[in-house]
Amino acid sequence: MSNYFDMTKDELKNEFESVKSEYEKLRGLHLSLDMSRGKPGFDNMDLSEKMFDLVGNDTGFKNIDGIDCRNYGGLDGLKELKILFGEILGLSPEQIIVGGNSSLNMMFDTIAQAMTHGLGGEPFCKQGKLKFLCPVPGYDRHFAITEYFGFELIPIEMDENGPDMDKVEELVKDSSVKGIWCVPKYANPEGITYSDEVVIRFANLKPAAKDFHIFWDNAYAVHDLYDDGDKLLNIYDECVKAGNPDLPIIFASTSKITFPGAGVAVEAGSPNIVALLKSRMKYQTIGPDKLNQLRHARMLKSAKDVAEHMKKHAELIRPKFESVLTELETVVADTGVAHWTKPNGGYFISLYVLEGCAKRVEQLCANAGLILTPAGAAYPYGIDAKDSNIRIAPTYPSAKEMKVAANVLCVAVKYAALEKLIQNN
Repeated sequence: MSNYFDMTKDELKNEFESVKSEYEKLRGLHLSLDMSRGKPGFDNMDLSEKMFDLVGNDTGFKNIDGIDCRNYGGLDGLKELKILFGEILGLSPEQIIVGGNSSLNMMFDTIAQAMTHGLGGEPFCKQGKLKFLCPVPGYDRHFAITEYFGFELIPIEMDENGPDMDKVEELVKDSSVKGIWCVPKYANPEGITYSDEVVIRFANLKPAAKDFHIFWDNAYAVHDLYDDGDKLLNIYDECVKAGNPDLPIIFASTSKITFPGAGVAVEAGSPNIVALLKSRMKYQTIGPDKLNQLRHARMLKSAKDVAEHMKKHAELIRPKFESVLTELETVVADTGVAHWTKPNGGYFISLYVLEGCAKRVEQLCANAGLILTPAGAAYPYGIDAKDSNIRIAPTYPSAKEMKVAANVLCVAVKYAALEKLIQNN
């Protein structure tokens, strides 16, 4: 296969007719495939079914503190899960709040509280027009939260080490900048893990706003695809060393460990941050779903249990990632019209197609029965100025379906690129 940029116009046209014929054959299969979000497959969720036998009349309803989990109380969650997440996140149990099934809900709630009552300062709603930093490409739902509350979203470019820290350090000199979204391990969608230098520079930030916080969403803390997974420096330890213990607010969940719709989420931080959050929680709840927490605690007793459980996940997910990466390497690499990340874990591959073609690739895939995350979704306001990035989520289809989906994707990438190159030639 030749690099498309080395082809003559006639050669491009001949190649396009060949790719178009292949694409029409795929359309004729009347496929119905979904790679639109990072959802676990049914086989992944089946790994956690046993937890439903761990709470009941035979096993009891009390946790290690003797709390009857059927009743009210336990504002900040069960002790067992505080210990467990403390192990995973490198924090003391007292720094952990265990809540419902959604860490995203905790993030939204924290921003909402900041709007009305502040986060260590005056309520955000009384401070005029505010800004939030958004590493790109990034997690669309993060951006949507701060957009909803009226923040101006400032894109921060990413590289293989993490966000552009020169730019972050410069922008936080503006007191209207109140925070930054971070997915520090296997970032959504890049799949990269922040380098030690980036974490240390985050910990040593000197923001002008005393109520600036790093929203550290460690969603993929244990989601390695390979035994030699990435290592992430402990942000809280580094912040303590830097004299900034209150800077990070840390989030995690079991959404992609057990059940996305019925997992357990946590929010964590310094003793000051936890005390502030708990002082507000008492007005909004009498406690979380402790029966669900108890199920999780009895199935996942330690970080070692979680690691063993996640190895089973990796065995199911890894072939799906490799199907996409192999197809891209085989079908697209030599054309020169796309490049992509090759993550060691997480839930996504970040694909960069020829500039101006991402939306067209999405459309072509949809017409062939493959639904992708909307092009541009990984950028604030859904605007990718280069129209180049597509977030690929290979986890939901079966391994067999994934091979077909990867083929559709690659053919669409070539189709869109050839269209544009012929038009511009």
